[in-house]
Amino acid sequence: MFTGIIESIGRIVQKTQEGTNVTFDVWSELTHELKVDQSVSHNGVCLTVTDIQNDTYRVTAVEETLLKTNLGALEAGSLVNLERCMPANGRFDGHIVQGHVDQTGRCTQVQEREGSWLYDFWYDSSIGNITVEKGSICINGVSLTVFNSQPDGFRVTIIPYTYSHTNFQDLQPGDLVNLEFDILGKYVQRIMSR
Repeated sequence: MFTGIIESIGRIVQKTQEGTNVTFDVWSELTHELKVDQSVSHNGVCLTVTDIQNDTYRVTAVEETLLKTNLGALEAGSLVNLERCMPANGRFDGHIVQGHVDQTGRCTQVQEREGSWLYDFWYDSSIGNITVEKGSICINGVSLTVFNSQPDGFRVTIIPYTYSHTNFQDLQPGDLVNLEFDILGKYVQRIMSR
């Protein structure tokens, strides 16, 4: 389980196609704290560390993950938001994040607002996911609060700290993002649809 509070930004060093899977070698300041078999969230996708070499570690994304997330679009040099799983005795600063992306969405607009940024996103609501005004959403692994919730879209505000410590600094209109909708909202949606 994760909280959506990003610990570090990693950089893709190498991307290798292996059959239907893709292996990523990632440079990160966290590498020296990782161990093989550890779960790490990459843009909100839970992946397992399989190898560590100096300041670089390796993870593999399977075909299903590549089809449902933006990881397949990453290239050498791409920035990726990183979070290690939450320790059982840790503070719960964000919201419940599983590291299981529900679907992708697209950034439709970015507006700078005197020290903060407004980001608008579109997603296909026919899949059954919903946002709730002032509810939680996880975008590329970042726990955020939704406002201007619409049937196929929503808006979030990014503060300067989040902007400079995540890959939101590189996000442009048209970019694909990973979305994990609030787990409580998903349960309520399922119950209400019966």
